[in-house]
Amino acid sequence: MNKLKMALLGLVIIIVAIQFFHPEKNVAGGVQANNIASVYTTPEEVKTILVTSCNDCHSNNTVYPRYNNIQPVAWWLNNHVTEAKGKLNFDEFASYSPRRQYNKLKETEELLTEGEMPLSSYTFIHRNAVLSAEQKETLISWTKNIRKQMEATYPMDSLLRKKQNP
Repeated sequence: MNKLKMALLGLVIIIVAIQFFHPEKNVAGGVQANNIASVYTTPEEVKTILVTSCNDCHSNNTVYPRYNNIQPVAWWLNNHVTEAKGKLNFDEFASYSPRRQYNKLKETEELLTEGEMPLSSYTFIHRNAVLSAEQKETLISWTKNIRKQMEATYPMDSLLRKKQNP
């Protein structure tokens, strides 16, 4: 019994101690210079959908929930946001090469079509981020329109993914 009490006490001390270590928050403030809307027409309806369902993970401005101040939740959220921004960051989109922009838009369309975005782990808590069929179609049409613009501007071989060598 004494070992159990010591183990529990040690666990409590660790839980309390980690509360003093927080990752840097993903808050840049305001519209970023390389935001996708700075280079491509982004209707207000699309901007609203992006803010509600995408930007917490895929921008430089995350709106954090209160529970983000509890460890290890903050570390988990930070890891999730960092990973998501590494895949697609709407606030850095204009800095991507045309090939990467084109492919990210295509991937976005595929993920929306397959119902993989936004993640269910996000929409479980953020119910307002669940996309209706109409909202998904709005985003898909928007990404298709941008890709068509790009196809008219750039040679297709410069936009398509390079095949990986085995």
